[in-house]
Amino acid sequence: MEYKLAMIGFGNVGQGLAEILSKKAPLLREKFGADIRIVAICDLYKGSIADPKGFDPQALLDHLFDQGDLKEFPAADKGWDARETIENSDANVLVELSYTDLKTGEPALSHMIQALTSGMNVATTNKGPAALHFPKLLELSNAYGGAIGVEGTVMSGTPTLALGMDMLAAAGVTRIQGILNGTTNYILGEMENGADYADALKDAQAKGYAEADPAGDVDGFDAAAKVVILANLVMGQSMTMEDVKRIGISGVTRAQIQSAQAENQRWKLVGTLENVHGRIRGSVKPVKLNATHPLYGVGGATNAITFSTELLGEITLIGPGAGRIETGYAIISDILSFG
Repeated sequence: MEYKLAMIGFGNVGQGLAEILSKKAPLLREKFGADIRIVAICDLYKGSIADPKGFDPQALLDHLFDQGDLKEFPAADKGWDARETIENSDANVLVELSYTDLKTGEPALSHMIQALTSGMNVATTNKGPAALHFPKLLELSNAYGGAIGVEGTVMSGTPTLALGMDMLAAAGVTRIQGILNGTTNYILGEMENGADYADALKDAQAKGYAEADPAGDVDGFDAAAKVVILANLVMGQSMTMEDVKRIGISGVTRAQIQSAQAENQRWKLVGTLENVHGRIRGSVKPVKLNATHPLYGVGGATNAITFSTELLGEITLIGPGAGRIETGYAIISDILSFG
């Protein structure tokens, strides 16, 4: 199967995907029969290029490293905006990697609607459209014959949605708990090591885990979006961001950390979906976990999730929740699922 990719955004994740293709393209062809080629890139800062013959992914990366953008990269067409790229590139897969907006889902939402209504497949790691508008996007994909993949929106390349939606579908998922934000997990871990909140946050920012404006992470918005996605895709709900009770970590003190340590407990920012009086409720909040809890030992910027099921008991998945290669792999897994 030939997959011709039009990429909206060529930041860390897009470059990670290109790096994977530069190294794994022969394996993907031989083992999966998947000929995956980048035929267009549209990036607000790095430039827009397109060529129906496709681009050498390593040449793209080398040029970007040398020049800082793709504006002078040899291409049949240049300068298209996102709409023109989707319409004119002859791609059959849109890879949507623009910035995340958890209030409207734009501009990614419009890009995805355009692609789906023209029969394209869509793979994205963008949490905005997935958390806010997934039912609408799924309806469009069914109506126009495309497919939509959002694996990378929850735990990067760690196959969280694939596990919950496919492998555990018949096991009866009754509850989900997860450490869904690596930044906050790192900060709480540094506080266990003696740092106060402000210093731990600065360290996370210095290491690139937290943004200059860290509110999306430390106030729980990022984790809440992932709770919504899990609720709607795995548990069949119609949950919105407003339905999730959200408390961030800025109120967790060193005294609370020390008190928990004395009791062999740990504070974690935990996203939870559980049945409360017959309704599935979602929350994101700091929780003290006992040493027997499966999420207790998850440290650093790692993510983890525990599915409680009727038939298999508790299943815990631990893996990276960020990273250019790791998140780029999520796009590969979505493309392979298109069949």
